[in-house]
Amino acid sequence: MAFTMPTFASRLFRPFTSSARLGITADTSGGPTPTIPEGAEKATVAAGCFWGVEHLYRKHFGNKGLYDARVGYTGGDLNNPTYRAVCSGQTGHAESLQLHYDPSQISYRQILEFFYRLHDPTTANRQGPDVGPQYRSAIYYHDEEQERIAREVTRQANEQWYKGGVKTEIAPAGQWWDAEDYHQQYLHHNPSGYECPTHFLRQFPPLQ
Repeated sequence: MAFTMPTFASRLFRPFTSSARLGITADTSGGPTPTIPEGAEKATVAAGCFWGVEHLYRKHFGNKGLYDARVGYTGGDLNNPTYRAVCSGQTGHAESLQLHYDPSQISYRQILEFFYRLHDPTTANRQGPDVGPQYRSAIYYHDEEQERIAREVTRQANEQWYKGGVKTEIAPAGQWWDAEDYHQQYLHHNPSGYECPTHFLRQFPPLQ
């Protein structure tokens, strides 16, 4: 699949603003905060720069049962982390995406198979030019069933798509911190903004 190399400088020089916040925050598109209905399920993943990960999930699942997608930080120890702090690579947090979705329209397995198609899970603590533990590949499960599916899909993707090279972390979901407002739906508001060159959909055969 052809894609255009983005301007790396646009990521290096993006502003450092106020701290992250706990939980769901206001929608930066100017509209109301999405309502998350009772019965919705939650998935949390990390696959490098969260701008492109969020953009691809919204583009693919936006009219197919996805209620909301928030970028943020998880997996580390620092409370109320800022983007600047996470970029240091010293907080333990990963740039992550949290999805709320309708399980009658989207399965958790679909979310994870898409995850393994959209990024390169074979590079530890790196996606393309973005280097550091904050850019690691990770699945953060919210219950035992999610853990079972995560391990199954990871095993299959590792064997069938990535020839034993998958480095993805699988761990229980911890505290979630929303990223600063300007990160939310960043590529919707800034169409020419930075996109990691490893973020594109790979054309693999279905997992067996």
